[in-house]
Amino acid sequence: MSLPERTFIADALRAETVGGVLLLVAAVVALVWANTLGGSYEAVRGFHLGIGSIGLDLSVQHWAADGLLAVFFFVAGIELKRELVAGDLREPKKAVLPVVAALCGMAMPAVVYFVVNTVGGGSTNGWAVPTATDIAFALAVLAVIGTSLPSALRAFLLTLAVVDDLFAILIIAVFFTSQLNFLALGFAVAGLVVFYLLLRKGVRGWYVYVPLALVIWGLMYNSGVHATIAGVAMGLMLRCHRRDGEERSPGEHIEHLVRPVSAGLAVPLFALFSAGVSVSGSALHDVFTKPETLGVVLGLVVGKAVGIFGGTWCAARFTKAELNPDLKWPDVFAVAALAGIGFTVSLLIGELAFTDDPLLTDEIKAAVLTGSLIAAVFSGVLLKIRNAKYRKLCDEEERDEDLDGIPDVYEQGNPEYHLRMAKIFEAKAAEHRRLAEVASDADAGDDGPA
Repeated sequence: MSLPERTFIADALRAETVGGVLLLVAAVVALVWANTLGGSYEAVRGFHLGIGSIGLDLSVQHWAADGLLAVFFFVAGIELKRELVAGDLREPKKAVLPVVAALCGMAMPAVVYFVVNTVGGGSTNGWAVPTATDIAFALAVLAVIGTSLPSALRAFLLTLAVVDDLFAILIIAVFFTSQLNFLALGFAVAGLVVFYLLLRKGVRGWYVYVPLALVIWGLMYNSGVHATIAGVAMGLMLRCHRRDGEERSPGEHIEHLVRPVSAGLAVPLFALFSAGVSVSGSALHDVFTKPETLGVVLGLVVGKAVGIFGGTWCAARFTKAELNPDLKWPDVFAVAALAGIGFTVSLLIGELAFTDDPLLTDEIKAAVLTGSLIAAVFSGVLLKIRNAKYRKLCDEEERDEDLDGIPDVYEQGNPEYHLRMAKIFEAKAAEHRRLAEVASDADAGDDGPA
């Protein structure tokens, strides 16, 4: 990869690693709270606040799912835009593998869920639950366990997850949209047009865009389209290519500012008020016996791994797309298994798919948590094995013998680098000659008369 692309991925990994840890902490707190003081947990997340006259009198749980997650999807929109104009998705040859992998990685879990529930006589409404990958958790696991894995593997997962997010957004927009309020939708679209025109004119100032974004979000919520779509749309409108004299594009700058809010506040709070399900022996038994919950678990653990690995292999085998030469097929399978961690978006889709059955909704959430845990452990073992094999490669990638801040692997075609290295080796050679002379003089003194 180019150095700017590698730097971007490293920064994204660091941010998502912290976010993944906070997400895990929030999920554990939610589970402990719901299973020890369940009454207070339900009271807090069911507490309503807002302005009813404009249709925004929502529970805390709905504020987290519809409001805070819009920030998460806003960042996802910026990531997608950046990948389309500056990342791997801008080149069709490079984009084929992650796009096909993402599509197959969403189709196969849906097929697994559908088959399990058709055979078992369960509800097929939850087919979309196991289709999504949680980028924060997946990248956190990869960053913690795969410290020496090649950058190309991280890039593959990040690009795959961005495409996965795009299709998850489309699924929410198409299949989980209630009856439309065309007046509110029209005003929301008008607001997005104003947002776009202000960006094109170069208007600056958070005090312009934040109130406008809140109005667009409120209108989108009242239109019947899931409110997170507003965040995605605004993220896609930002310019993510750099102009002359710019260190960062506006999209990169805003993403740098908003990502900590998304990873450190929005997603953990969503997890806190969504992941709290009652866990008992009978509940865990139901996860593996009810067709709806079993379909989710198998979809995440089996469907994701088979879909992503199979799709990538077929694309590399039957098209002109090529697997990065730094990667091997066991690496792809490990990442495919890792993509089975479906948390944030899977929990959201689970709530949308079974809104009329609170008990089944909680059981689906338990299935998401169980499947994600199994996928995390399984992929963690695979990544640990691959990590040991790549430790040498990582050391080679990071080596910077001339201490100029740029890894040597990126300077092999730079004459100045080789001249600097020549001076370094000449200085080392001179020092070794001096030490040899000192040692020789010392030997001569030892051999002289007493």
